[in-house]
Order: sequence, then C-alpha cells, then structure tokens
Amino acid sequence: MFDHTGLSVSDFDAARRFYDAALAPLAITWLMTVAPQHTGGVKVGGYGVRRPQFWLHEGEKQTPPVHVAFAAENRAAVEAFYAAAIAAGGTDNGLPGLRPHYHPDYYGAFVRDPDGNNIEAVCHRPE
Repeated sequence: MFDHTGLSVSDFDAARRFYDAALAPLAITWLMTVAPQHTGGVKVGGYGVRRPQFWLHEGEKQTPPVHVAFAAENRAAVEAFYAAAIAAGGTDNGLPGLRPHYHPDYYGAFVRDPDGNNIEAVCHRPE
C-alpha cells in the first residue's frame, strides 16, 4: 500500500549505523544518498531491497516517536533483527515472540532506535 516512508533523525550518522546493523538481517540495505545540492545541505538517504523505501533525513527527532514495522521472511530473521538492533545500541521494547492477539502467526520483535522510535520486525508466516 505504501510506496515509501521516512524519519527525521537527530543524529544522522548514529541513526545510519543503527539501521545499517538492525536492517541487515532483513536483507534491507542502504541504497542511496541524496546529493547535498538537492537537499539544502541536509543529510538524506534511503534503505530498501530493490529501491529505497525507508528514508532517513537529518533534522529534529520525530515528536512524538513513531512506529515502523519491517517485514521479515521468517522467525529467525525477526530474532536476528532484534539481536543486531540491540547490539547496535537499540533498547528493548518487546522480545521476539508470538503476538496471538494480532493473529495466531504474528511473530514480532520491537526495539527503540536512538531517537526512541519503535522499530519492529515481523513475520506473519507459521513456523
């Protein structure tokens, strides 16, 4: 349904390090840096699989914090996302596990990014 989305981050370089690590287990990588002459000198870039769909731009942190959920191919990828995000400085906001109150196969993990946004990896497939 969505084509792309993005976040304003207070420390672009710290956010980039966090997201590089956290999204790697989901096969999501940094794909594009927008040239400063097109951004007024603000750092802007995007992550994706085939094209940028999740963007970061330098600025004030999101207020209030937002929730972004990334699709995971399987439950192991959700667990790897969580471990990588915590190792990269994220804070726990929900261990990997089933969330049957959403639906029986909803398997997700939640981490706060450096600006406090609620970042999730989720798999909707059965084990």
